[in-house]
Amino acid sequence: MPRPVMMPMVRGELVGLVWVRPLKVGQDALAGIAELANIAAAAGADEVVLAGTHDVATACELPIAGPAPCLNMVLAPRGGHVLHQFPYSEQLLSRSPEGWASVAPDWRPAPAPQPGGEPVPPIRPR
Repeated sequence: MPRPVMMPMVRGELVGLVWVRPLKVGQDALAGIAELANIAAAAGADEVVLAGTHDVATACELPIAGPAPCLNMVLAPRGGHVLHQFPYSEQLLSRSPEGWASVAPDWRPAPAPQPGGEPVPPIRPR
C-alpha cells in the first residue's frame, strides 16, 4: 500500500508533496504522521490535502472507521476539514515467483463527503 502523502498549499498553489517516512506499527506511526504537520507549518500552508488508506489506522493501532479497503482524502483549509472516502476492492493482476502480488483497484461507489466543523486535531503520540 502507498504511504500517506501530504500536499501543503498556499493560496491554492501546491508548494510541496511529502510522503511519510517508513513507519513501525504503534507510537512510531502516530509520531511519523504527526511530523507531516511540521512541513505544512514550515511551508506556511493555509490548506492541506492528506491522503492515505485504511492501513494508516492499522499502523496507528486505531479502529478502522468506514469502508475498507478505502482511499481516504482529507481537505483541510483553515477553519474546517472535509473527508472524502473512495472505497475499492483489489483485483489481482499477477503474482511474482517470490510471492509479490500486483493488484489494481476496482473502485466502488463513494459515500458523500463528510464535512467537519473543526480543524483536524493534531495526532499526539501516547
